Amino acid sequence: MRHKVLKAGSPNMPGNRTKHASMSGNDARSRKKMDRRVRRTRDTLGDALMALMHEKPFAEISVQDVLDRAQISRSTFYTHYSDKEDLFLSDAEDFFEMMAFHISRKDERSNRVAPVREMFAHIADVREFYAALVASGKLHDIFELGQGYFARGIERRLNYFKPDLAPRRRTALAHAFAGAFMSLMSWWIHHGMSPSPEQMDELYHRMIWSGVGAPTR
Repeated sequence: MRHKVLKAGSPNMPGNRTKHASMSGNDARSRKKMDRRVRRTRDTLGDALMALMHEKPFAEISVQDVLDRAQISRSTFYTHYSDKEDLFLSDAEDFFEMMAFHISRKDERSNRVAPVREMFAHIADVREFYAALVASGKLHDIFELGQGYFARGIERRLNYFKPDLAPRRRTALAHAFAGAFMSLMSWWIHHGMSPSPEQMDELYHRMIWSGVGAPTR
């Protein structure tokens, strides 16, 4: 990721308004080329919005500002997004989906249920953008969105480590642990981003396993 906290940049993420059909041969190659073009357009628009958020409050940014910065036409913008809020949240969804399932996709052989170390290190790398998020008044929306994604990622890991947990209890615990993750991150940010991301990861997972018992796998 470049300067942004929200951009996943993953070509495998489906867009909110882009439908994918099964294809083969020349049609499949054509579709792949079009998908790359769609992703490039969406990335360019996301980059433009994030750059503008470093310069002025979100409320003062217009769709035209984004178009001018991205050098993309209005009709192209509205092919992908309904407004600047849609653009902003779509970027956030891509990022959190990528981050929340990062450990599972890596098939990591550890007892971690959430990428605390990676998330905290990333926040430290983009602290200027974090300040822009605070100024934009969007931080609460972002944290709420992130909590939902992390809850699903944590639930997947709990299902692996504690298959004996009743599904409803596992879901409830995952949401509680996701809330603890976001709360811990907020505390860490407001206390000078110390201790280190590695130490915070260890602290978080010690808390998790003290609450549900040692993993069974």
